[in-house]
Amino acid sequence: MKFEANISDVSIHVELSDKDSTFKSGKLEGTYAFIEQNGRYLLRIGTKLYKIDNVSYNGSDIEFSINGKWHIVSVKDEQELLLDRLGFKTGAALAEGSLKAPMPGKILDILVSEGDEVTKGQPVVILEAMKMENELKSAIDGTITSIAVEVGQSLEKNALILEIENVG
Repeated sequence: MKFEANISDVSIHVELSDKDSTFKSGKLEGTYAFIEQNGRYLLRIGTKLYKIDNVSYNGSDIEFSINGKWHIVSVKDEQELLLDRLGFKTGAALAEGSLKAPMPGKILDILVSEGDEVTKGQPVVILEAMKMENELKSAIDGTITSIAVEVGQSLEKNALILEIENVG
């Protein structure tokens, strides 16, 4: 899977392969291991070991300390990068409390029902667009108050899919 990480206005492109635990970033290539142990994350790249602590998420921004040094990194996956290139809004950029179609497509599956409680980042709908299945996620923690679509329904860009009432 391909990612783009932005650290202090510097973009780093990274390709990870879960199959054989390899990575590629520019001219760097190698193996990696990512382990969670007692609330701490350990990242091994080749023979180097990095201790990752104090991890917190805010949309695509991740704040953490690695070997005691603080970092804030904005990370986008392949889907978010594609949507950015096409000029569509994603996740946190969508109106809070409502999930709208980021592109024209067809509803393949609705993963929630009215009254369900959801957490930020939880998949709620599968939208087929450009011959790809796109997992749309909740932008906030909340309760599903209304679902405006049905499975099989075709949508235009920005069509309302569902509404979420913010918790708290």
